[in-house]
Amino acid sequence: MGQMREVGTDSATERAVRVDLAAAFRLAVRLDLHEGVCNHFSAMLDSKRFLLNSYGLHWSEVTASNLVALDADGNVLGGAGEIEKTAFYIHSRIHLANPRAKCVLHTHMPHATALTLLEGGRLEMVEQNALRFHDDIAYDDVYNGLVVDTGEGDRLARVLGSKRVLFLANHGIIVVGETVAEAFDAMYYLERACRLQVLARSMGGRLRQVRPEVARDTYRLILADTPKYAGAHFAALKRILDREEPDYSR
Repeated sequence: MGQMREVGTDSATERAVRVDLAAAFRLAVRLDLHEGVCNHFSAMLDSKRFLLNSYGLHWSEVTASNLVALDADGNVLGGAGEIEKTAFYIHSRIHLANPRAKCVLHTHMPHATALTLLEGGRLEMVEQNALRFHDDIAYDDVYNGLVVDTGEGDRLARVLGSKRVLFLANHGIIVVGETVAEAFDAMYYLERACRLQVLARSMGGRLRQVRPEVARDTYRLILADTPKYAGAHFAALKRILDREEPDYSR
């Protein structure tokens, strides 16, 4: 995407972001949220730089040190390897457009993606995990093929707006968060909510509705607790990695 420029030694803050993002990749493998060597996660280092996975690595191979640092123009500022074009155009444009998007996660995770294949597919607010996303999901109902330019990247960023979740028609999902922990926690519960909806629909009955005022209040309460809860959840998952896959942080 551009020429590499030398940058200084990683700060403690950059090191922490690298470790968290590498953990997110490893955990996505464990939870079956990945697909081949496709899909991509990114995290902002500061207002001008972000981290992205190098193309061709299986997510079980991602480490803190082999994540690539880029700027919004596609210049490689640190690390080595090829950057997938679609990854750059999706992530760079969303980071620039959405102030909540310090971390951007794009996957084809199965149950959430299944909803994007349905005409008018929506995550219905009928289950507690789904209520985490009440009025916080955008839907792109137009599939334009691969995202290979700033125009399409900007269009997706506009559809997402200030929401945390974007369902991509015939494609997959994007989740954003203020931190890697918050984005990963949201992605985890989004897939759980979608899985339960798919299971419930398979039973053939009518979905039991939640009163609108209860949905709003539940969302508000969960959102207020998100930084603390997501941090605790992600820290617990990282402790598992520290015991079983400690090389993720190298």
